[in-house]
Amino acid sequence: MAAPRLRLGVNVDHVATIRNARGGRHPDPVRAAKLAISAGADGITAHLREDRRHIRDDDIARLKAEIDKPLNFEMAATDEMVAIALKTRPHAVCLVPEKRTERTTEGGLDAVKHEAQLRPVVHALKHAGIRVSLFIGAAPAQVESAVELGAPAIEIHTGSWCDALAQRRAAEAKAEWELIRAGAVLAKSLGLEVHAGHGLDYASAEIIAALPQVVELNIGHFLVGEAVFEGLAETVRFMRAALDRGRVKARAS
Repeated sequence: MAAPRLRLGVNVDHVATIRNARGGRHPDPVRAAKLAISAGADGITAHLREDRRHIRDDDIARLKAEIDKPLNFEMAATDEMVAIALKTRPHAVCLVPEKRTERTTEGGLDAVKHEAQLRPVVHALKHAGIRVSLFIGAAPAQVESAVELGAPAIEIHTGSWCDALAQRRAAEAKAEWELIRAGAVLAKSLGLEVHAGHGLDYASAEIIAALPQVVELNIGHFLVGEAVFEGLAETVRFMRAALDRGRVKARAS
């Protein structure tokens, strides 16, 4: 199948994490977002958590007002966050699981288990003209539940695969990859737009970019970490190049 251009969404959460470690206004995640866009990002992702541990309400408002690319607002499916999303009207919302005790998002949203909670949230956001995606694992039941809920897109959680790659657990990495690949194929066949993210670096992003069903990758922590050494603009350019190399493989297959 023909592979469309792969969009790169840059997550600026951990620019805010650095800012909040000391307080004040520096470094500014909105400035980082503008720099990422100038270096080749197709959109910006930001997760407003219940405890406001990194991104804050003012960051979301400023991102919506000041960037000239789509804003992907990651949020838990709570009344508070729905109200903020409906007020802000970002281009997209990605519904994610959230626990106060976690360092970062642990696994995908259980769309099957939480279908009753998710259904009115998806409906309200779609009614407001906001594209909705569900951050889920690639298991068939989760993909099918996204369809039942009426979400037009999913974001496949790639964290377990990336962890297995990083720790050289080859058999586990292979199994996780097959799950991702099959999930992407199923989702596309059911009419869903397929995104992916979590834990991706240059190498793993290039691999997953070769899946023609995937049209968007959202990447944050790795880029912010590498920016300490290379600068944010360079890391975004390096990532854009990795995605383009992977896409060439998709078009050749």
